[in-house]
Parts: sequence; C-alpha cells; structure tokens
Amino acid sequence: MLIVAGLGNPGPQYAGNRHNIGFMAVDAIARRHGFSPWARKFKGEIAEGQIGGEKVLLLKPLTFMNVSGESVGEAVRFFKLEPKDVVVVHDELDLPPGKVRIKTGGGHGGHNGLKSIDAHLGRDYRRLRLGIGHPGTKEAVNPHVLGDFAKVDRPWLDDLLEAVAGQFELVVKGEDAQFLNRVTLATTGSEEPSSAKGSAGGAAMRAVAPGGAAPKGQSHIRQARSGGPQVKIPEKGPMADMLKKLFGKE
Repeated sequence: MLIVAGLGNPGPQYAGNRHNIGFMAVDAIARRHGFSPWARKFKGEIAEGQIGGEKVLLLKPLTFMNVSGESVGEAVRFFKLEPKDVVVVHDELDLPPGKVRIKTGGGHGGHNGLKSIDAHLGRDYRRLRLGIGHPGTKEAVNPHVLGDFAKVDRPWLDDLLEAVAGQFELVVKGEDAQFLNRVTLATTGSEEPSSAKGSAGGAAMRAVAPGGAAPKGQSHIRQARSGGPQVKIPEKGPMADMLKKLFGKE
C-alpha cells in the first residue's frame, strides 16, 4: 500500500494558491484513476483506489500546511506503514515553474509542511516536488506562495497536473526516473536530458512556456540529423583565427 499526501491549506480562499499545488495534484490523480469520493479521516480528506494493481490512499491534510505531519503521521501509524511507503507531493520554490523532481530523503529546504512531516516520520519518504518558482526576495515569499496562480500559468499548470496523474503508475511501481521522463515528453515533447537523469535527487523537467503550448524541443544533434538548422563555421576572419589557435589547426 502507498500513501500519497498532497500538501496545501484547506478552504476555498486557498484553493488556487501556488502553495496548494500538492492538493491539485492528488485531485488530478483521483479523477484520472477513478478513486472513491473524498471522505474525512486522519485529520484530512482521503480517497481510496488502485493504480497499477496496487492499493493507494490519497491524503489531503486539513491541519493547515505547517502541521501537515499530524495528518500524514496518523495515517502511516494506522496502516502500520514505513516512510518508504509514503509519497509527499508539494510546491517547490527552488524549482522554476513547471519543473519536477522526485527524490527520497533530504532536507526540508525551509518548507514548513515537510518540516512537520520530518518530525513525525523522519526523512526517508519520497518527495514529488512541483516547481512554482521563487519571487526573488525572502520578503516576497509568503505573498508568492499564498497567491493564486495567474491566468497565464494555467496552460502549463493544467498540462503538468494531467501528465503527473497520467504517468503516476510509474511512481507507484518505484520507476521514478521513467516517470519524470514520461512527464517531460508529455509536457515539452522532448526527452529528459541524460545528465539530468543521473543527477542527485532525480531528474528535472523543463518548464513549459507560460501562456502557450508546450515547446517541441530538440537537441542540436537531433536537429542536425533531421536536416534542421546547421551552424556554419567561419573560414576567414577573427573567429576563424581564434578557432585555429584553439584547436591547433594551421
């Protein structure tokens, strides 16, 4: 059994906040996979269902963000599970909007919801981090996370939530790198760079351009193979002289 806890704050006044992207994600998963109606339990709302043949409990803590651990910890203890059986979905200031990372363990990075869960479970649970971007200054953080997503954000946000829900079976199976690659393909049309796949904490996906369709990205190698734009190397002039010196060509 897997518990998937999406973090946010309860109440209609917070429903569209950037801080509530965790709630939005588990709502999307529940819709996509035909989960039960939401019910009150474990100081939160729960929905039950199966993904890929595995039993999954979706949880939205109603304790407010800063004490999310009370709800998540109660559910974990009730089912006698371990931290490895928990995935927490949350907003991430340190990732640009549209980027996704997933990892096991690590610090809370100042996120009060994670800090509370750490106190109840320890750190050895998986975190699905959904980028919302940083406003630039510490003073602007609270208005940013407690502010609603703008209309211009809706195209990339909707695509992201749909992709996360659609590919979530891979998370249930523990195939995190494959999940991130599929989400990237679904939202940007290009595969996850191999360097990102091998990086600590999981792969990152490129942000979808706000207000427009997902870009159909291609590597320079793929463009060259497909007859795309070629870079012409100069044969004369200052640039040519510099290249000759750099590569030792006379």
